[in-house]
Amino acid sequence: MKNDNLVEQKIIETIEYNYMPYAMSVIISRAIPEIDGFKPSHRKLLYTMYKMGLLGGARTKSANVVGQTMKLNPHGDMAIYETLVRLTKGYEALLHPFVDSKGNFGKHYSRDMRFAAPRYTEVKLDRICEELFRDLDKNAVDMVDNYDGTMKEPVLLPTTFPNVLVNANQGIAVGMASNVCSFNLREVCEATIAFLRDENADMLQYLKAPDFSTGGQLVYNEREMREIYETGRGSFKLRAKYKYDKANSCIEVYEIPYTTTCEAIIDAISDLVKNGKIKDITDVRDETDLNGLKITIDIRKSADPDMLMSKLFKLTTLEDTFSCNFNFLIEGRPRVLGIKPLLREWTKFRINCIRRQTQYDIEKMSEKLHLLKGLQKILLDIDKAIRIIRGTERDELVVPNLMEGFGIDRVQAEFIAEIRLRNLNKEYILNRVNEIESLQKGIEDLKDLYGNEKRIKKVIIKQLEEIAKKYGTARKTEIIYHDEIEKIEPENLIEDYNLKLFLTEQNYLKKIPLVSLRSNPEQKLKDDDRIIQEIETRNKAELLLFSSKHTVYKLRIYEISDTKASSLGEYLVNVLGLEEDEKILYMVATEDYKGYMLFAFENGKVAKVELASYATKTNRKKLINAYCDMSPLVRIMYISEDVDLAAFSNINKVVVFNTSFIAPKTTRDTQGVQVLKSKNGSVMTAIKLLDETGIKDYDYYRVKNIPAVGYYLRDEDTEQQQLSII
Repeated sequence: MKNDNLVEQKIIETIEYNYMPYAMSVIISRAIPEIDGFKPSHRKLLYTMYKMGLLGGARTKSANVVGQTMKLNPHGDMAIYETLVRLTKGYEALLHPFVDSKGNFGKHYSRDMRFAAPRYTEVKLDRICEELFRDLDKNAVDMVDNYDGTMKEPVLLPTTFPNVLVNANQGIAVGMASNVCSFNLREVCEATIAFLRDENADMLQYLKAPDFSTGGQLVYNEREMREIYETGRGSFKLRAKYKYDKANSCIEVYEIPYTTTCEAIIDAISDLVKNGKIKDITDVRDETDLNGLKITIDIRKSADPDMLMSKLFKLTTLEDTFSCNFNFLIEGRPRVLGIKPLLREWTKFRINCIRRQTQYDIEKMSEKLHLLKGLQKILLDIDKAIRIIRGTERDELVVPNLMEGFGIDRVQAEFIAEIRLRNLNKEYILNRVNEIESLQKGIEDLKDLYGNEKRIKKVIIKQLEEIAKKYGTARKTEIIYHDEIEKIEPENLIEDYNLKLFLTEQNYLKKIPLVSLRSNPEQKLKDDDRIIQEIETRNKAELLLFSSKHTVYKLRIYEISDTKASSLGEYLVNVLGLEEDEKILYMVATEDYKGYMLFAFENGKVAKVELASYATKTNRKKLINAYCDMSPLVRIMYISEDVDLAAFSNINKVVVFNTSFIAPKTTRDTQGVQVLKSKNGSVMTAIKLLDETGIKDYDYYRVKNIPAVGYYLRDEDTEQQQLSII
């Protein structure tokens, strides 16, 4: 049924009409920081606190600030309060917090430590905010109406230092994002001064590396850092700081990367311990208190703390990556900038601020000069001014009469008319008039400053030197060089311990640590299943699994999950992707691929293949043609060195020989060497180690050369063999 209310629309036009305004609003008015280093929400909040008089004096309740900020930012009280929290000293997210706080504001490095409600906490602006609002009242930046047109707010704050680099900032817009790391204030000021003096200066000499409020260590790679400085994109690694308490056998982590939290680290370590990937940790807990962050990791006394931490750096966010994306709004357009282009834009912005406040000062001083020049004219005849005022009958005619009497304009006449009677004396008027010369010189100097960019840059440099001296602090994040860090091979990250592997007839594999096996040696199996092989090995060894399809599957033993004797183990059909009728017949664990594989076939041949033939440079999981498929297999066996074996045929013939008679091959699917000759169509039925046979006199069956027909099995050996089977 046709619906007449439906209207067809072109999808592209609809998106442009409905979606693009929203996307642009998020980019321009919400998520991306501007050249002053603030997003609109930050700027509105700080400006509100400035207008509330919180730059000095006592703190006020956060709820009061939140309520007042809603006049500029109508996004809800909790959104405003969360913005306030991030800017506070108590939250510890910024190198130089803008808000001096009292009360519980949570911590940047904690996911679960929540901030108190705004009715409990108190705030005021920190001293450094003087540099954000300096000369704001001198028209340094544009002012615009707020959302309902009831008050004005600044478009940008006239920051006297490159705040855009000093404090970390992150924003996610529509189709783009921004992620700015923080830098040390003193280094930023020094780098900016160097840039103002010489735009070709190498920023790496002054701005050594990012610096974060949470401290930690920065893994310095000059190539990576230079790429970030030049392009505004790139990444670097941060890692935690720790110390080892030998008396209590524990590691104390006291500084962590800026990008993670205590809870994330503790959860990751707990998972590693639960999954058996790390066995030297006995407990991990958060002991953060009023003295600061502390994660305590209890370890076994036999453990190497530095090696353990190297593993944790690799496996948890104790070492994390910070990805830089220096995306800023420059004159309303998002741009990704490196350090120099960013400082160039900030310098341009700051020069404009100084010119605007200089122009404001020129206008104010010119207005004052104009008034004083009018006052200078009545100095010639004060009595005349008094006579004009006294002789004027109507009040509204006083100013016109003064204008006519002294040849001055209305503004000057209004100023003279407002002078109090007690100040109409020669001394007062002379003192005021003497200011004319200094005002004229001041105006000339300001006009020269306004038009002289070099002088303006000197002013900026002087301000930066003062700020660096007044607010500069030592680095919190230590720089360590990547080539000085001990490289940890992947094998070193793997726990190594003794274990046993059990292979069952129905393709189940159990990996059980010996410690666990001693406490519960009884194996759980399916009712119709049985163990066909068990071997003792170590967790770092590799496992070769030979199947009935002439294929070998390779696994690293540490990739197999530990199990208990009470579980069935891993089902190899799923782990290896075996075919429906494929079975694993034999397994070999090796750490060095030394030794040989023996394959005995019904046709009487035995193949001796070097185990090294199954080693591969690439991490291949499956090798076909693992052994010859020309005759049914009788037995697979691994030997580390040559041994004596006994071969049995279906006509009770036996041959005892040494495997040294068989030349080793590197070809995996070699047919092997004839060991047992066929007689009247006989076939080989078994091949065993001598201690498996139950034979009393081995030498009776021993041959000097192969192939051989062998000797009939004696009656007494037949009985022994039957007993050994039973």
